[in-house]
This record gives sequence, structure tokens and C-alpha cells, in this order.
Amino acid sequence: MAGLIRWTRSRFEELTTEELYRILDLRQRVFVVEQRCPYLDTDGRDPFSQHLCGWDEARELRAYLRIVQPGKRFVEPSIGRVVTDPSVRRQGLGKELMRRGMAWCAELYPGLPVRISAQQYLERFYADLGFVTDPALAPYDDDGIIHVEMTHRPGT
Repeated sequence: MAGLIRWTRSRFEELTTEELYRILDLRQRVFVVEQRCPYLDTDGRDPFSQHLCGWDEARELRAYLRIVQPGKRFVEPSIGRVVTDPSVRRQGLGKELMRRGMAWCAELYPGLPVRISAQQYLERFYADLGFVTDPALAPYDDDGIIHVEMTHRPGT
């Protein structure tokens, strides 16, 4: 699946209205509806983020994440809103999305660690990509879903 995806990188102001609509649609379908978690997805951080989108041949959004600049979520740059469309899961697209996101983050913020707030059930997925759970911070409930903070250090 990952080979059939066209990747785009955009600053917030570069996103078209249609692209932003599709991003918000995918995030809401997964994070609000599928996960039954009513929360305000538009948290004010999108304008301070870089947006990585994976589009299929029909121009449907299949994968997305954002890179939030340092100081807007955590002290470090962070990757968040990592999502793949339910129709393409378990085909390696999530790992490809994260690898590309981490590489872009390293270009934007060379030498800096990257922090994520991960749903705890995905802890192993992120650990396989080199993220380490912060032992100083206990798991926490974020809108009814247990999360952990994890960090990826350059060179690991």
C-alpha cells in the first residue's frame, strides 16, 4: 500500500480548503466517531504545525500526521494526530507515515528529540520506531483513553 501513496508536506497556510476539510474529516472519523471520544479536535495547534498527508491514486486521504513546533505542545517538537484510514490499516502505511514524519521532523529540527503523546495500546508500535516511554511520567487519561508520553532521541 505505501508504494501507491503520494506524500505531500505542507505548512498550515499552504493547505487548500479541500485538503484541510479532508484532514479534519479523517481525524474526526477516527478519533471522535470510531474511538467514541467526543473532544475538540481543533485545538489551536494546526496553524503552528507542518502537515504530512498520504493520498491514494483517487486523491483520497489515507494517512496523516502533524508536526507541532517546539513550545506549542511540548518543549520539544512533537508528532501528533497520527492517523490512517480504517480501509488501509495493517498494510504498513502507519509505519511508513511515522518514518516519513520522523525524517521530516529531523530536517525541520535537527538534533532535537521528538515527543509524542501516544495512546497506550499503541506503545509497542511507537517503541518499534525507536520511541521510549518517559519513565518519570505515569500513564494518564486523555478524554477517556489512556496515554503515555514517549520520546525519540536523534541517532536511536
